[in-house]
Amino acid sequence: LKIAISEMKSVEAVNGELRIAFPEGKATFVLGPLAEKWAHKILHPKTVMEKLGVKAGASVALAGTFDEEFHKELSGLTKKISKGGIVAETDSIFLSAESRKELERVKQIARAMKGTTALWVVYPKGLKTITENDVLAAGREAKLKDVKVVGFSNSHTALKFVIPLSQR
Repeated sequence: LKIAISEMKSVEAVNGELRIAFPEGKATFVLGPLAEKWAHKILHPKTVMEKLGVKAGASVALAGTFDEEFHKELSGLTKKISKGGIVAETDSIFLSAESRKELERVKQIARAMKGTTALWVVYPKGLKTITENDVLAAGREAKLKDVKVVGFSNSHTALKFVIPLSQR
């Protein structure tokens, strides 16, 4: 059973059961004490910034083009935003890659990264012009370790890379 969150009419936890109403009917999941936790997560989903781990006051570098909504959310958390050039002492670097060609920047960015800096490669979902395997290959070729994948938006995914612990 697959129920889109946007289609859920109601969500509640009752006596260890997670109850969800949706257009095709109702579903009940017996989860015991986890039912409350799941109901809360469904009713209060994390923001994109929370999923990406961007903290208030963090230093962020942007490479490529990002939509206005992302800029707005990011600006609400921090004023330390660098556009274009990559700043070595940055908490997070976001690279927008709409094609395999744009993945060539991963190596250059990896060379500039220091310590615990994270590189998020944001790429379109479901296209053959650039796939998750392409992004993974670019990061690994740059000697980076992939550690997390996040639904960035309805149309894009973000894959997080870091410098392996043994090389920091």
